[in-house]
Amino acid sequence: MSITKETLEQHLKDPAIFCCRRQKGLVISAADLEDPSLFEDMEEAGLLKLSDDGLKIEQVIGSTLVCDVEALTPITRDMVDKVNEVTETASEDDAEKEEEGSVPAEENTGVSAGPAPQVKAVQGGNGMIHIEIGKAEKLEHLSMDIPVFSGTGAAVPVCTGEEDAGTADALSAPEAEKTGEKKVIRTLVKKHIRITDAEIGTETSIKDGKITIDKNIIERALKEDPLCKKIELDVIKPDNRHIYTETIMDICPIATKVEGELGSGVTKVADGVVFMLTGVDEDGVQIHEFGSSEGYLDEKMYFGHPGCADENDIIIRCNVVIEKKTGMTRPGPFAAHKCQDYIIQAVRDELKKYDGEVVREEVCEDVRRPGNPRVVLVKEIMGQGAMHVNVICPTEPCGILGGQKNVDCGNVPIILTPNQVRDGSIHALTCIGPATKEMTRHYIREPLVEGLAADSEMDLVGVIFVGSPQVNDEKMWVSERLGSLLESLDIDGCIITTEGFGNNHIDFIQHIGQAGKRGIPVVGVSFCAYQGQLVVGNKYADAMIEENMDKGGFENNVAGCSCVTKEVAARAIQMLKNKMAGVKIKPAPKKWDNEVINNNNRLLGLPDTVLLDSGTMH
Repeated sequence: MSITKETLEQHLKDPAIFCCRRQKGLVISAADLEDPSLFEDMEEAGLLKLSDDGLKIEQVIGSTLVCDVEALTPITRDMVDKVNEVTETASEDDAEKEEEGSVPAEENTGVSAGPAPQVKAVQGGNGMIHIEIGKAEKLEHLSMDIPVFSGTGAAVPVCTGEEDAGTADALSAPEAEKTGEKKVIRTLVKKHIRITDAEIGTETSIKDGKITIDKNIIERALKEDPLCKKIELDVIKPDNRHIYTETIMDICPIATKVEGELGSGVTKVADGVVFMLTGVDEDGVQIHEFGSSEGYLDEKMYFGHPGCADENDIIIRCNVVIEKKTGMTRPGPFAAHKCQDYIIQAVRDELKKYDGEVVREEVCEDVRRPGNPRVVLVKEIMGQGAMHVNVICPTEPCGILGGQKNVDCGNVPIILTPNQVRDGSIHALTCIGPATKEMTRHYIREPLVEGLAADSEMDLVGVIFVGSPQVNDEKMWVSERLGSLLESLDIDGCIITTEGFGNNHIDFIQHIGQAGKRGIPVVGVSFCAYQGQLVVGNKYADAMIEENMDKGGFENNVAGCSCVTKEVAARAIQMLKNKMAGVKIKPAPKKWDNEVINNNNRLLGLPDTVLLDSGTMH
C-alpha cells in the first residue's frame, strides 16, 4: 500500500521500499513507496527483508530509477541516478534527549493514528503546576514544578520531543479576559430512592423499599405490540447470578419525573435495582447481530461498568419472545423494548408516589464557564436501520413514549444539554456486539458527560448525538452536517465517541476529519484493539483513546465490557486539554499494547486497566 504526501513527511527517516514493481526511468514519489508502518508485519510474514545497504525515503525522493525493480524491494544506491544529501539537524545526543522528552502514545488503532500524552499535570494551591512522568522509555519518575499563570484553566503544554523545554511559548500566559467564572443555566436534582427487595406478586406497588410487580401486567403489556408473543418476569438477586440468560438486549434504570421537564426539575431514581431485557424469536434465535451475551449471567455482564448492573443491584428480568424472523428488523426488537417499557411505566407511577428513603441527592447543573475553552462531546450512535436505532428525548427518563428514533430523524446531529443526557434522554435499542454496546443505563451516567461538566477548566457547550447510517453517501452527508454544526458552535475542541466498530468507523473517522479540517482539536474514543482496528483513517485522527478491556483485543460477548469508563473519560479529557494546548502527541505503537494505556493511567493517578480473560476463542 503506497503512502500519501502527508504520510511521507512522517517517515522520511524510514527505509525506502517499493510498494509495487517499478520500471527503469521512473522518478520516485510517495506513490511508489510502501507504508513503513507495515514493515514489521511484512517481516514477520516473510514478505519483506530489510537491507543494511538500503536508503532512507528522504534520500530517494525525486531520484530516477536506473533499472527495473520488483515489489517490496529495498532501494539501494545502485538502483538510482542520485542519492539526496541529508543534513542532520541534531546530534545523536540531541536526538536521544528528544526521545527521552517525548510524550508516549495512548493506544494503537491499527491506523497511523496516535494517542495520548502520558503526562500528569496537577495544579496545587501554591501557584505551581506539578508534572510527573511516571514511566517512559529511558526515563522514570521525573517530577517537576512549574509556575502557573492566572486566568483560564486550559492545560499547560507539556514539552515533547519536538519542543524546547525552555521556551516561553510552552507556558505562555492565557488571555486575561478568560475568567472561567461558573454560570448555572439550569439545575436537575436526581433523588436516589433506596430499594432493598423486589418480587413478582399480585399487585404493582412500592412499600418499605420493596418493589412488587403484578404478574397479570404481562397480559396487558403484550397488547402494546403484536410482534411480542411472550413475556416472562423474574427477579435475580445479587447472590444468585450464576443462572442462564438469553442475550442481554438492554439494562434500563427505573427513573421518573416528579417535577419539571427532561433535564431540569426533580427526577426520582430507584437505587439498587434495574430492569434487564433479554430475548429470542419464536425459533429460539437470539436477538442480536454480532455476537451474543447468552450464557451464565455472572459471566456475561461486566458488573459495575456504566451501562451495566452494579455489584449489589437487584435485577428484574424481562425475557421476551418476538415473532420469528423479526429479530434483525427494526419492528422486532422495538416491540420487546416497548412492551418492557409498559411494565416499567407501571413501576414509575408507583415511584412517583413513594416517599421512601433518599440514599443520595444528586445535583446536576448545566453550567457555562465563559472564557474557558469551548468544547462539545459528540456521541455517534447506531442509525443503520434494522436493529440499529435509538429513542431520543422520551417523556420519561430512559423511556420510549414521546421520543423520536434517530433513524426517522435522518440521523442528523441533535444537540442536547448535559443535564438532558443525565436525565435519561437516550433509550438504547441497539442490538450490536454486547461488549461495545452502550445500553440505556450507560447514557444516564455517561462518564464523559460527568467529567466534562464537572471540569472547571472547560466550557461544555453541549452533547451532540449523531446517527451512523448504513450507506456511505448518507454517512458523508450526515458527517458534513456535523461539520457545519461544529463550525457554527465556534468551539475550541471536541471529543468524538462511537459504539461498536467496523462499518460505523467509516463515519467516525469522517467526523474527526470534519472537525480537524476546520482547525478544531479533536480526540477520538472507540473500541479498536485487535478485532476493531480502524479500516480507514485521516491525518486528523492522531489522538485516539482505546476502550478495549478484553485480553485478546476482541469483542468478547460480555455485556458492557469495552465501553467508556471513568478511566477512559479521564484520559480523553486530559488528551483534549493537551491537544488544545499544542502538545505534540507521539504516534501509537503499531500493535495495540495495554501497557501503554496503563502508563497513561498511572500518570493521571488512575488504576491500571485490568483486561478480562473471558475464555473467548481469540
